Amino acid sequence: MKKNMGTLDRFIRVVLALIVVVLYLAGQISGTAALVLGLLAVVFIVTGLVGSCPLYGAIGFSTNRPKPAAP
Repeated sequence: MKKNMGTLDRFIRVVLALIVVVLYLAGQISGTAALVLGLLAVVFIVTGLVGSCPLYGAIGFSTNRPKPAAP
C-alpha cells in the first residue's frame, strides 16, 4: 500500500482518536455516539500508524509530500 498521508495528517488522526478514548473513559460519550466515534477512532489509529488511507487512494488525494531528490 502506497503511503498517502503526511506527518501532520497522521499526527492529527492519532490525537483525535486519543481524544475520543479519553472522552469515553471519562464518561462524556456513551451509547451510539460512543460506538460510532469508537469505530472512527480505530480507523484513525490504524490509518495514522500505517500512513495510508484507502479513501485518499480512492479519490486520488495525498497529503504526503514527495521527498526532495538527492543531488
